Amino acid sequence: MVTNNSSKSTGIKRVLLMGNPNVGKSVVFSRLTGIRVIASNYPGTTVGYSQGFMNLGEDRVEVIDVPGTYTLEPTSEAEEIASEMLDTGDLIINVVDATNLERNLYLTQQLLERDIPLIVALNIWDETGHRGIHIDLDKLRERLGVPVIPTVAITGQGIKELVTSIAGATSPDTPARNYDERWAVIGGIISQVQRITHRHHTWRERLGDATVQPLAGGIIALVVLVVAFLVVRFIGENLIGYVLEPLFDTLWAPVVLRLSDLLGGSGFFHDILIGEIVGGEVNFVESFGLLTTGLFVPFGMVLPYIMSFYLVLGLFEDTGYLPRLAVLMDTLMHRLGLHGYAIIPSMLGLGCNVPAVLATRILESKRERFIAATLISIAIPCAALQAMIFGLVGEQGAQYVAIVFGTLFVVWIILGVIINRFARGFSPELLIEIPPYRMPPWRTVLQKLWMRVNGFLKEAIPIILGAVLVINILYTLGIFDAIADFASPVVTGLLGLPKEAVTALVIGFLRKDVALGMLAPLGLSANQLVIGSVVLAMFFPCVATFVVILRELGVVNMLKSVAIMIATALLVGGALNLILQ
Repeated sequence: MVTNNSSKSTGIKRVLLMGNPNVGKSVVFSRLTGIRVIASNYPGTTVGYSQGFMNLGEDRVEVIDVPGTYTLEPTSEAEEIASEMLDTGDLIINVVDATNLERNLYLTQQLLERDIPLIVALNIWDETGHRGIHIDLDKLRERLGVPVIPTVAITGQGIKELVTSIAGATSPDTPARNYDERWAVIGGIISQVQRITHRHHTWRERLGDATVQPLAGGIIALVVLVVAFLVVRFIGENLIGYVLEPLFDTLWAPVVLRLSDLLGGSGFFHDILIGEIVGGEVNFVESFGLLTTGLFVPFGMVLPYIMSFYLVLGLFEDTGYLPRLAVLMDTLMHRLGLHGYAIIPSMLGLGCNVPAVLATRILESKRERFIAATLISIAIPCAALQAMIFGLVGEQGAQYVAIVFGTLFVVWIILGVIINRFARGFSPELLIEIPPYRMPPWRTVLQKLWMRVNGFLKEAIPIILGAVLVINILYTLGIFDAIADFASPVVTGLLGLPKEAVTALVIGFLRKDVALGMLAPLGLSANQLVIGSVVLAMFFPCVATFVVILRELGVVNMLKSVAIMIATALLVGGALNLILQ
């Protein structure tokens, strides 16, 4: 955390960091506040912002990382929130991309027209020299009438000077202008303060151009996504197999067995807390106890994929590839009522649906979040279910695995188009700045990883534990058996599966991979395994995902999503039964 050693009080209580997206604002925020930050949503929205503190003289000053915006004339929910937050600050630090000065100065001009002290942090200063851009800082300070501090946030260069300049910041007497007048002023400033010399493109710039072209970019994206998926799976599976499972087996299993003995080995409370103990051993996946499966699922199965995915996501963000991927995917995603950034939660769903639904917060509108969460829950199988599909269905032949995943992909496309047509609201255009490719410092990547994993632990773990407890009580009381008896005519008639498969479908609400494994001893044909796998994947999500959907979408939209899940699973399952049988 940066500290100003002056003992004089500045009277400043809140500093707002404002700027265009992708200018390094969040890195400046981390430099000012350290890693102890609070992530919040703006009241009444899911637009997130970060809050931290720094010492300024004898004052402890609040620092707010305002959502990125191009203008104070809002065109999206995030920009509307940024405009509203402007009136809550005592001072603004306007973070500007020094390599794209003209575009960034439009927001600066609007901020200068407000009666609030302003400092300009001219960030990414090191890149200007690499790109042949020469900026006269003295002339720029004279034209703007405010302090202009060159910074390189990822290394900390200029941050101390930025903090020191806060005490002397004032509000310039800048007249209000309309749109054309602002751009005329900006043009005059650029002609006086900026000079660009000729230089050849670097290999990073050539790569940047290629990654947004439809053909070359598509090939690169396919390779990158496949590699990213394999890396996420590799790290996640090895963390589970070589770290977390051994820890649970050697350290936690003896405690569970001892507690099981103290509870008498059976009974209501034993079944709720411990679950089923077979042969004197604890199966943390299948026991369904609060202290067994309830702890192992979030920590032993979900957390490893969270860590590996957020590590890869951080690298995508900090190298500059993520905005390019979003632009490349924007056309396809728009047909589903989404924009390019929806590829992020969709990718995350291939590891685990719980963080995938949480990740839909990056989308602009409630309508987009509803579509994305519904499609993830229906058509994107988690890693555990994928493994079971490859293992169980794959024994019958690779063509049957292809039918399962091909069906889910077709459903993802068609269902997205249908929901997009009938869901109310609109999907905003994708307006993002594409930064140059950079090599990110590992310190920044790991710091961001820790903040995200910590946020997941605080937010998702209580939800998962509470949901497992409730479902466990219902299962122990025999309510699930009643549901199985009620649903058996549909399962046998419409889907062509034996009555015993009902139990597996119901168990899918707890663990889909375990439910698919329960189909193995039923002697199903290859076609029946395909139908069972598809219906399991599309039916209710696991209980943890279900509860997160409830929290993210609200009761009404959750019920709409569930209705779509049930209808789609039955229609597609019935169609497969007619086609395959």
